[in-house]
Formats: sequence, C-alpha cells, structure tokens
Amino acid sequence: MSGAAWGAEARFAVYYAPSRESAWWQAGSAWLARDAQSGERCESPQPARLTRALAAMTEAPRRYGWHGTLVAPFRLAEGVTQAYILQAAREWARTQSAFALPVEAATLGDFVALRPATAQGEAHIREVATSALRTLDTLRARPSAADLARRLAAPLSERQRALLIEWGYPYVFDEFRFHMTLSSSLADAHERATLVAWWQERTPALGPLPVDQAALFVEPAPGEPFVLWQRLPFQTDEVK
Repeated sequence: MSGAAWGAEARFAVYYAPSRESAWWQAGSAWLARDAQSGERCESPQPARLTRALAAMTEAPRRYGWHGTLVAPFRLAEGVTQAYILQAAREWARTQSAFALPVEAATLGDFVALRPATAQGEAHIREVATSALRTLDTLRARPSAADLARRLAAPLSERQRALLIEWGYPYVFDEFRFHMTLSSSLADAHERATLVAWWQERTPALGPLPVDQAALFVEPAPGEPFVLWQRLPFQTDEVK
C-alpha cells in the first residue's frame, strides 16, 4: 500500500503494532478477527465459558486493528502531504531504540486490554509516545470549533480538557496510559473476567511485547476500518 493516496477526510495515527512475523501480531489479529495490514479476516478463538460469540465482543477494536496508540488519529494540516507525514514518521522512528515491554491483561473501566506490567515499562512507552507527539504535532490539522466543542462535552478533568485543546487529545503526557484494547465496552463483569483470564494464561508464552517499531495507520474515510499503511522500524542494535 506504499502508493496509496486518500482524500482530505482521511485520518492518520501513529500506533504501536508488533511486527507481522511476531506471535503477538498473529495472536492479536486472530483475537480481533482481522489483519489490519492485509485487510483479511482471521479465524478468532472462542474462549470457554462465554455465552456469546467473541466476534460480537470485539467489534469496536476490530475497526481500529491490533494496536496500542502512540499518537491518536488526526487529519493532516493544510499543505502537509501524505508523503511528507510518512517521511517525518520514518525519521522520528529512527531516533527510537527498541526495547521489550512486559504486559498483562486487565480491565480498564468496562473494557479489557493489555497494559504495561511494570511502572518502568509504563514510563518507557510513555516516553516513546511523548516523543512522537512532539515531533509530529505541527503536521496535525487543528479541530474545527464544532469538533472541539463535541469533544469537550465528554466527561474530562480540567487537565484533560487543557490537553485536548492544545494537543488534540486528552490522554497525552502525564495522562497517557498505554494499552492494547481487547474488547468493546462490556457491561457483564463475567465476560470481562473471562477475557482477562484467557489472556493471562497466554501472555507468559508470548513473552514481552517487542517494541521495535511503530506503524502509520489510516482511516480512509470517517467510520471506515483503519488500515496499517506503513511500518516504522526503530533502531534495533539491541533490545533493552
């Protein structure tokens, strides 16, 4: 998809995504029943003790693809081309060093997600996200007044409101919490616990997340599934 071009309504995002060859990419894509790079459907598992199909419980994250947000989706500023955002993202990625990130499954509100298992890992991935945001922020179109008003209507703290106004997203810097979403919002606590337990049994065999790259994802038009456009390799002399 290197030659792909999208219209002005397209949104771009810098996400963490495991390499396509990794067990983590295969496991996450299968869980969401979709490979965001190829666009192909995947056969998903069906954890025991669930009373409904897993596919119905992963509808929301399926649209976004298997990822952890580093820079939330944004439209390009006037005059910024898709080739330029790719060049800038690649140059940023080359300043980052690869590392391993231990993760665990947990509930985040009504959602189930993977999150860093240690405070050190949380701080390390936050540094990566902060670097990406500061480097690429000038390429982001500022939201319209109507869009900003809609976002500010959400229940946010004063700090989050200030971050939203300045940076286009409320969960950045000290408010950033890295996670890889595993479910839609689930009101049933039993369903949430079942999904957490399923992943807790499997994360030891998968090991830490290999944070050796990021990726540019694209939402071609509002409401369409995000696609993984280009992978952005980090420095890989050593994985710390």
